[in-house]
Amino acid sequence: MWIFIVRHILRNRLGNLIAIMLLTAFMGYKASQVKMSYEFGSLLPASDTASIIYNDFKQRFGKDGTVMVIAIEDKNLFNLGEFDDFYDLTYNLKKINGVQEVISTARLFELIRNDSTKKFDFRPVVTKKPETQKELDSLKKITYSLPFYDGLLLNKKTDVQLMAITLDEKKLNSKGRVKLAGEIKSMVDTFCEKYDINPHYSGLPYIRIVTAKMLEDEMKLFVILAMIVASIILFVFFRSFQAVFFPMLIVVIAVIWVMGTMSLLNYKVTMLTGVLPPLLIVIVVENCIFLLNKYYEEYRSHGNKVKALSRMVQRIGNANLLTNATTAAGFAAFIVTGNRLLVEFGVIASINILVAFVLTLFLLPIFFSYLPAPSKRHFRHLERGPVSKIIEKVIIVVSTRRKVVYSITVILLIIAAIGMSKLQTTGRIVDDIPKNDKLYTDLMFIEKNFKGVMPYEIMIDTKKKKGVEKLSTINRINELENILKTYPELSKPLSIAEVVKFSKQAFYRGNPKMYTMPNNQEKNFIFSYAPKMEKGKKSILSSFVDSTARYTRISTQMANLGTFEIQRINEELRPKVDSIFPPSKFDVYFTGTALVFLKGTKYLVNNLFTSLLLALVVITILMALLFTSIRMILISLVPNIIPLLLTAAMMGFVGISIKPSTVLIFSIALGISVDNAIHFLSRYRLHLKINDWRIKDSVIPALKETGFSMIYSSVVLFFGFIIFTLSSFGGTESLGYLIAFTLIVALLSNLFLLPSLILTLDNRITTKAFKEPLLEIFDEEDDIELNDLEIEQIDTRGSA
Repeated sequence: MWIFIVRHILRNRLGNLIAIMLLTAFMGYKASQVKMSYEFGSLLPASDTASIIYNDFKQRFGKDGTVMVIAIEDKNLFNLGEFDDFYDLTYNLKKINGVQEVISTARLFELIRNDSTKKFDFRPVVTKKPETQKELDSLKKITYSLPFYDGLLLNKKTDVQLMAITLDEKKLNSKGRVKLAGEIKSMVDTFCEKYDINPHYSGLPYIRIVTAKMLEDEMKLFVILAMIVASIILFVFFRSFQAVFFPMLIVVIAVIWVMGTMSLLNYKVTMLTGVLPPLLIVIVVENCIFLLNKYYEEYRSHGNKVKALSRMVQRIGNANLLTNATTAAGFAAFIVTGNRLLVEFGVIASINILVAFVLTLFLLPIFFSYLPAPSKRHFRHLERGPVSKIIEKVIIVVSTRRKVVYSITVILLIIAAIGMSKLQTTGRIVDDIPKNDKLYTDLMFIEKNFKGVMPYEIMIDTKKKKGVEKLSTINRINELENILKTYPELSKPLSIAEVVKFSKQAFYRGNPKMYTMPNNQEKNFIFSYAPKMEKGKKSILSSFVDSTARYTRISTQMANLGTFEIQRINEELRPKVDSIFPPSKFDVYFTGTALVFLKGTKYLVNNLFTSLLLALVVITILMALLFTSIRMILISLVPNIIPLLLTAAMMGFVGISIKPSTVLIFSIALGISVDNAIHFLSRYRLHLKINDWRIKDSVIPALKETGFSMIYSSVVLFFGFIIFTLSSFGGTESLGYLIAFTLIVALLSNLFLLPSLILTLDNRITTKAFKEPLLEIFDEEDDIELNDLEIEQIDTRGSA
């Protein structure tokens, strides 16, 4: 098979190059059509019960999590000149395209009893800009006499006021959301600078807009850094411009194919798929390192360029195929999670890792076939350099001090067990933002004064049309509200019960003492003034009651809690809710963004562990194609599972929780780290055939041959991932540290432990099955006849 591939690549090198460039041009055209995704994807599949309930809630009451909030701490806000500017700010914000509603102390609404119409009038407290301080003082008195807004938009104790801006959902899911948030912030900042106020911005849409923009900018930076780092490392290793330029050219082509593939599959660029370009850079460079090292080693051995190129493809191609297949399997495992974003990530990553393998396999020998033959400086690193000294020391340890290797391994496994016992599974909606970042400090400021901004909803099904209109039902809602008020993690709840109390206050001419639930006698008078529910018409009631008056909601905002705290609140509330709303008469659902996040985190973590096991099974099957021997496969997996255990232990020791942003690490790291074992074992099997199945005489040459590439590729991968530690997001930073750590441990494990195990267990694992692969496609020991290549007038020792 590989003889055929070598012939095809080198005989038809010009045709192959033209074909690849034409396909790349097409993929580049498709890549220009790829679109960014601005939707906030759910972690749950649509078929999940929590998703179904949440979607039902959104259909009845509209989407939660569309309110941006701005907190202002200012004792002078009710000074005439400043308030007039604040009034203008409020109404100018409302004019912005994408802003649906603005509520502030300059635009609050009250209910006024109108005896002539026998209705409540719903009108602004401030109908026009006040002209005198006395007029403004009167308006302030009215504002502070409305308990409905106390703790919701006003904190009278701290003089902090909240401005709530409802944003258009379509705008939030479009590219224009960044511009929208920028316009709002610019207007508010101008006002605050004039009066020396420090504004605090928050709310779920604002947090998501800012974090998404920061991530998008970081990913662009990481692509540039990854290419710079990879280029520097390649030059340090090979001391050759061509060994840097052509791998980087293949990287660019591979990235174009990634974007083109997304466009062909009608996928949009998400925050997950945005990570792929820097990941592919290090994967392509790793492929190139193994191929180039073999090329230079072969040329140093016999001085024939074409023979070196053909052997490079033959003897590294099969191992590279398997290493890329196992890496792709690590990513493909995300497809089984059922989460749309992860499925798309898995599909794009797995396809393009294999595409990158094919591009590297074809383009590197083609490019180098046109270049002059290597000079002595190109393979000087294979002689008496620092890496060769390291490999010599490794060989001494493996040959004479294997007990030390096993002792260290046992100690590390004990440490791993202790560390893993400290692991926790948790996550917060706003989890990865640095604690000193303004986005986080603003969130904490608002939580301190208003308890939270994360939507938490309770939907009540009365099971009867107009069941919500019964006073007994509203009293039950009020009773539940009083329980919710006892939780310091929850903000003041809003429901039809609050509207009814607001109505009673209005009925008694605005008397704040009358902000209470009406009795049966008062109910008839007050309800007669209330507006009728009309389908399709918005009113103060339509925000809390559906058109049939069968369903209602209690809305509150939750602090930025971890999944354990959210679960604790749910579990504590459920029996209390059931005692107020008997399950035989009512169905009560907990929903909202906060709860959907909790369910999504648990679902994702569970499914990602399943995907990790699947990746392990798939990688084992792929390795069986090359090595066949079950014993050898199990032995080769041991050095690559130990790094994962140590990574989990490190997470436990330093307090990094298992959450969606960190659990991804294990599948990715497993797929990449097993590459070294595959390259070593493929060389080992070849040397077994050359050395008449003498195990020790085969292990040491295999280690010498692959040691350089194992170390070089691990260094590239290490620095390729370590750049993610520059991220301002905890999850991305952890990904960088943890994968880099995993890869270094995997390198040491494959250099020391794997050869030691083979030498110790020798004939017990090197069975006939290992010597004879299941599929005879890896004809790496055969040499192609150079005369059969017929490359277009190429000098086998000189330049093309």
